[in-house]
Amino acid sequence: MNHARDMLIVGGTVIDGTGAPGEVSNVRLRDGLIAEVGPKLAPETGEEVFDAAGCFVLPGLIESHTHFDGTMWWQPSLDPLPGCGVTTVVMGNCGFAIAPLHEDQEVREQVVKIFSFFEDIPEEPFFQNLPWDWRTWSEYKTSMTHNVRVPVNYGAFVGHIALRLAVMGMDAWDRAATPEETLQIAVLLEDALGAGALGMSTNLMDHDGEDRPVPSLQADDAEFRALFEVMARYPNSSVQVVVDSLMRMTATASVERLAKISEGLQVRVQWAGVPTLQWQKDYGLQKPLADLHQRLSDEGRDFWTGYAHVPITVTASVRQSLLFAQTNAYAWHEVVTAETDEEKLALLADPDWRKRARHSWDHESLETGFFRNPEPIQLDNSANDFGPVGISLGEYAKALGVHASDAMAQWLINNGLDSTVSMPPWEKDDDMIVRLTRDPLAVGNINDSGAHGQLFCGAGDNLLLYTHYVRKTGSLSMEEAVHSQTGKLAGHFGFTDRGEIRPGKRADITVFALDEIEHRPKRKIHDVPDGKGGTTWRWTRDAAPVRLTLVNGVTTFENGKSTGEYPGTMIGPMD
Repeated sequence: MNHARDMLIVGGTVIDGTGAPGEVSNVRLRDGLIAEVGPKLAPETGEEVFDAAGCFVLPGLIESHTHFDGTMWWQPSLDPLPGCGVTTVVMGNCGFAIAPLHEDQEVREQVVKIFSFFEDIPEEPFFQNLPWDWRTWSEYKTSMTHNVRVPVNYGAFVGHIALRLAVMGMDAWDRAATPEETLQIAVLLEDALGAGALGMSTNLMDHDGEDRPVPSLQADDAEFRALFEVMARYPNSSVQVVVDSLMRMTATASVERLAKISEGLQVRVQWAGVPTLQWQKDYGLQKPLADLHQRLSDEGRDFWTGYAHVPITVTASVRQSLLFAQTNAYAWHEVVTAETDEEKLALLADPDWRKRARHSWDHESLETGFFRNPEPIQLDNSANDFGPVGISLGEYAKALGVHASDAMAQWLINNGLDSTVSMPPWEKDDDMIVRLTRDPLAVGNINDSGAHGQLFCGAGDNLLLYTHYVRKTGSLSMEEAVHSQTGKLAGHFGFTDRGEIRPGKRADITVFALDEIEHRPKRKIHDVPDGKGGTTWRWTRDAAPVRLTLVNGVTTFENGKSTGEYPGTMIGPMD
């Protein structure tokens, strides 16, 4: 198992990840590394030959923003990533991470509860499938390298929320750190960076289901400055921060704040990010952030904007979903947090709750949220096939002669609590996506893979850059698309031995024919442990498929299926 293949990939168009024009060439692999690249390389004795005629040969694709921190422990296949050409993932984003930990059990459980709520992942698998044999981040890395086997390489940020909870306990929710606590947080950050963390992720956006700001929103400027000073001692690390251009619209102020706090320090900051949805442009949210990004670039600041090239497709569930809370539809969020099916059904049928839910739907939910317009919301996933399915919530409400909130409650009662409704994908601003893909200070391929299993599935969304922007519209060249997901990301994160096809680099490679790959539709699979000896469901999608994916020279996908090989290793800056 995990045997690196000595191979000559012949006849393909090599896109090397630097942005340089592609050329038909051959690529020789030896001992998990790229040994030679050239048009006249001939097979050697005992060497396997892979025919890539008609295909592109590229560096393995890097997913820059995922949440596999927990999932990889109980779903190690990470499907469909190998069949979508992915060889490296970055996790620990948005301040959500599972190390370091406090000594107190209640505080340790908070790390899981926060992660579970915001990333829509059941709590039970965290408690049952992880060994929790660490306190510091360096101990967490040791456990990961000993216990986790996956088909992709992975790097991780240390989460600011976990850092604060590890030092301050439950007080992290309510106040700024004292100078002594700030020093202790900095010590834990230093431990993580010294052990190979990619940097620190933080969160200046989220509120929980009780509308409490997450602990990192309680950090004052002195705390951030102290942590940035630690970061500055690790020049290949970076800060990743999620800011709010969806709900409270504080993104501009947050980025301005971080720019001011970090003045005079050599700290790389990746903020998420310049909006790429059409409604954000129409609301006037995009231009100030795009202008701010350009200003920071002109000033020579090492500030990178994150961006998504995919539309946000959202599915509403009353099993595990932050959608209602994040759009201020808190009456509906009560159904999500009700512990038993009986309690959920009782709320959905209760006249008093329905009255509150109608008011919340019409007057308290965000104007930019989905619930204000029920017409496009699709009844698309009935658990018991009672129906109707395939019509909009607006149509169903009119047929019943009731409010849309009441109609959705009735549909869930009739069709089962595992049923979901889907919102239409938000329209994208393709011009901005193309502009940012070409921007030297923009981090793309942000898709949240590994999170929101019953909300939306980001895994496989990486290929939309090729199927839509390269193949369908021609607005990007193959070289531009590949560079944005390989060499540029490797450079941003400090991955020095991957991201390009040239001698000495890791043999992280994918091969595909552009006319063969597709962005596959979502489908339901029951493989998430439910903590009761059974499983619950998540959305996934089939492989593209690519022709071949190699990780460290080991084949993870070939002949239309995953190989079952798990050669991935934990990597950090300068790896």
